[in-house]
Amino acid sequence: MKLFKKILIANRAEIAVRIIRAAHDLGIKTASIYSEADADALHVKYSDEAYCIGKEVLSETYLNIGKIISVALRANCEAIHPGYGFLAENPDFVKACENAGISFIGPTSKVIALMGNKIQARKFIRSIHVPLVEGAVGKDIETLVKAGEKITFPLLLKAATGGGGKGMRIVYDDNQLKEAIESTTREAKAYFGDDTVYIEKYLEDTRHIEFQILGDHFGNVIHVYERECSIQRRYQKIIEEAPSITLTPEIREEMGKTAVKIGKEIGYNNAGTIEFLVDKNLKFYFLEMNTRIQVEHPVTELTTGIDLVKEQIYISAGNPLRYNQENICQKGHAIEARIYAEDPSNNFLPSPGKMTLYREPEGDNIRIDSGIAEACAIQSVFDPMISKLIVYGKNRENAIEKLESALSDYIIHGIHTNIPYLIELSRNKEYRKNLLSTTFCNEKTSGIIKKISKTKQLIPEFIPLLSYLVFILRKEFNKNVPDQTDKPFIWNYIGLWRSLMKIPFLLEGKKLETNIYDIKKNEFSVEFNNQDFLVRLNYLSNGEINFIINGENVTAYISERDYMNAFVTCEGFTFEVTRMDFLPEEYVVGTGDLGWTEDSDVLFSPMPGKVIKINVKEGDEISKGQVLMILEAMKMENNIIAIKDAIVRKLNVSVDQMVDGGAALIAFK
Repeated sequence: MKLFKKILIANRAEIAVRIIRAAHDLGIKTASIYSEADADALHVKYSDEAYCIGKEVLSETYLNIGKIISVALRANCEAIHPGYGFLAENPDFVKACENAGISFIGPTSKVIALMGNKIQARKFIRSIHVPLVEGAVGKDIETLVKAGEKITFPLLLKAATGGGGKGMRIVYDDNQLKEAIESTTREAKAYFGDDTVYIEKYLEDTRHIEFQILGDHFGNVIHVYERECSIQRRYQKIIEEAPSITLTPEIREEMGKTAVKIGKEIGYNNAGTIEFLVDKNLKFYFLEMNTRIQVEHPVTELTTGIDLVKEQIYISAGNPLRYNQENICQKGHAIEARIYAEDPSNNFLPSPGKMTLYREPEGDNIRIDSGIAEACAIQSVFDPMISKLIVYGKNRENAIEKLESALSDYIIHGIHTNIPYLIELSRNKEYRKNLLSTTFCNEKTSGIIKKISKTKQLIPEFIPLLSYLVFILRKEFNKNVPDQTDKPFIWNYIGLWRSLMKIPFLLEGKKLETNIYDIKKNEFSVEFNNQDFLVRLNYLSNGEINFIINGENVTAYISERDYMNAFVTCEGFTFEVTRMDFLPEEYVVGTGDLGWTEDSDVLFSPMPGKVIKINVKEGDEISKGQVLMILEAMKMENNIIAIKDAIVRKLNVSVDQMVDGGAALIAFK
């Protein structure tokens, strides 16, 4: 068995950590690259060696071919694993590796050039008689508009050399087409270095089902079965499953043979994925090929027992496939949920920032692929994915139950995440009944968001409130609690000697008050909302608190953002709680309103990001609903829209400027 002695990982975050673990299992040393923004990242700590290649601009770091090759040579690496994204499907990077005498852990540059470009890929697929949907391609915006108008709406636009859902959008009429093409062109250039845009007929009510394939350098190609990837939001997969319970055995076999046929025809020689659209009659169409490891590869690993990253390394080292098609089978059911830093309640706006608590769920058949291990800062320059939660069960029903439970135990404070959305989605009856299509999230998200709010409101206010009250009282009585603050404590202002202490709080912006009648070290008598509570603390450790309220056992998770301001998670929902009594002025917490409100004449940035486009100038009259500017944050374009008619008095920013969350963008009159 041939193996490399040392490899370089040309990536970051969870996929870099995943590759490092696989390499170490094989006894292979690893070297990593990182930007200054990633200096404390997990992949840097886990790797045997790590090299800083710049500050934070992607073109100077993770997309800089020259720097990466230079590091690989300097570190005496025999091979480079690109992970996914960044340079994973860039044929120029593969050629640079070849020219430097370094093995690329992936297919040849010829294969990537063919299948990574949607135009060439379609020509090839048509030549081998695999079904396709109608499409067009180009760079010139006016030419693309004319081509798009000839194809029946709705249309799907995407970067011709891209993947991962970046730059994709659906257009339903010609009024939207030009602006959509312009946006897709910008994103294609920014993310993939090529502004070529591909347009195809958008098939509605379809499923997205993909087949994992493996090929070696000896002409052998097999498939490792399918993944159901129909749960997508903004064309980005958020939940993936294996197997797909939609497919019949006959269709599964036919699709598998088609995937293998494509792999053999192109001489594929690594781990890749053939993606199909499948209509309600189970007729399938080739969508695209991803010539690298996929984000969702863990569900295939859990249901087949094959470590796909290790197989990539074996193949690239010159070994033949270790598996035959007939000895691969699927067992059980696996589901992956992607955890993103975004705010579902605010149109899923990116939510970079500093975490105050990070706790992963634990248990049998629960796997976390993550680039972090503790609370940290999530940078706005990178993709918003924090981690992947993967669960395994004996069947789909069992796996969904495990997914819902694990998501409820996944605690992240300080930033918004999509965890509440994923929890409610996992409870959705239609999802559980497998009534899915690629439009599922478009159709169900509004209802899911309403259900999140409604379910959260059912949690009694006294649970998060008393959780925080016990937390701060315990801090005063036990000076050995790890997170004890050395700031002046509030009891210095009101006195512990009082027989009745009234303490006002803000819970999710609502003013509430508790009365404390009796205090002992671990037991408290409290009145709230005309109800008496006897609270007995069991334990408080590393952000987890467990106590008894009137005989009922309660577990919650608490972290403090600022003095007397905290996050409390209970029953899967996170609440913000603030102490409001006798606080010195410097300790008063006020988040304020971000964005633009009806009674404000200033538009504030709802997130940190980069100004990509400004559509207005000083003195312009604007109308409600007009797109004023576009901010890029966490690799996504976000339209900043007027909520009322006004006149632009002053522009405070310019194109390409980086702005902080809360920065004043435009003043109006």
